[in-house]
Formats: sequence, C-alpha cells, structure tokens
Amino acid sequence: MKFFLSFVAVLVAILVFIRFVPSAPINPVLPVEQGQEEVNGHNAEVPKGSGEEEEGEEGHSSTSIAPVAPGQTYGAAISPEGALPMTALNTALGASDSAQVKLVGKASAVCQAKGCWMTLPTADGKQMRVRFKDYAFFVPKDLSGHEVVVSGWAHRSTVPKSELQHYAKDAGKSDKEVAAITQDEQQLTFMADGVRVLN
Repeated sequence: MKFFLSFVAVLVAILVFIRFVPSAPINPVLPVEQGQEEVNGHNAEVPKGSGEEEEGEEGHSSTSIAPVAPGQTYGAAISPEGALPMTALNTALGASDSAQVKLVGKASAVCQAKGCWMTLPTADGKQMRVRFKDYAFFVPKDLSGHEVVVSGWAHRSTVPKSELQHYAKDAGKSDKEVAAITQDEQQLTFMADGVRVLN
C-alpha cells in the first residue's frame, strides 16, 4: 500500500509540475508581421555584398551587385566548360523530372524588383525561369540580352497561376497582361547555384 501511495504522490507531483511550469514549444512558429507575405524571396533579406543596401537619407537606394561584365560570376564560381546549349535541355532531362546540368543561353528577362530571377528561352520558344538557390545571390537587373552560363538543377514542374501572375508583375507587365494569366502552366524551371556572364 505504501508503494501505491508513493507512486500516486509522484504522479500527482509530475502532473502539477507539467500543468503549472511553462515550457517552450518544441517547434516554435514565429509570427509574420501583419501585412507581410513572403513571395519568391522578395521579402527576404538581400544577400550581403550582392544586393541593395539600406536607403540613404535622400531615399536613393544604392546597389552593390557587380555590374554586368564578361566573366563576372554571381553565386558559386562556375566555368563555361562543359555547358550544354539550351536546345539540349530536353535531351539532358530525358524521361526524368529533374537533372543537374550546366547550360548556356541568353537571358531574356530579369526580375526588376531585386534581380532575384531571370529567364532563358528554351528550344520550343518558351521561357525557363531561373531562380537562385536559397536566395543567396541576385543578378543585375540589366542582365537581359547577355549570354550566361547557369549551373544547378533543371526541373519539369507545374507553376501555379498566382506565381505566374507575380512573375509577370516583377517583369513590369501591365495589370491587363497580369489579369490575362488565368491558369497554372507546365514549365521548365531551374534552381541555379551560380551564374556566369559570357558576353
């Protein structure tokens, strides 16, 4: 009987301790500021040394992204050796949904908000969106028209309508053009570790 009473006393003490002593959650969820939404890295911190700095007293933002120049690299250092032309991408993917590749192509559009994505034309005339791994780097907003090498992972994926509309806004499309995007789209996308400017 003593053993049973001791066991009950210990159990009650444990329950009282758990009930009245606050503990931190195992996986705390940090609140997002009201009105703030994380979309495609736009509210992410600008990578140090590769993006925008705080606005000065006069409200002008300065940039520390190196200007577009042949040989300039953003992200991981890569070389053009072994890069496949964009026309060979479907062959490189084969039946897979993704493949690690190095590609060469001409940048056709760049995010005008921060330089956090760009597009490269595919063999069928569509655009492959190139994003940057972990938003660790951005590219200059005037990179469009320059030939580049990208290294990373190519993916076949369905891009939601909302993301397509967001990208259209980033590219400076009109409200009418953004509203004309009404459905999800199958696209080739690319997650780049590094980008090198060829010309």
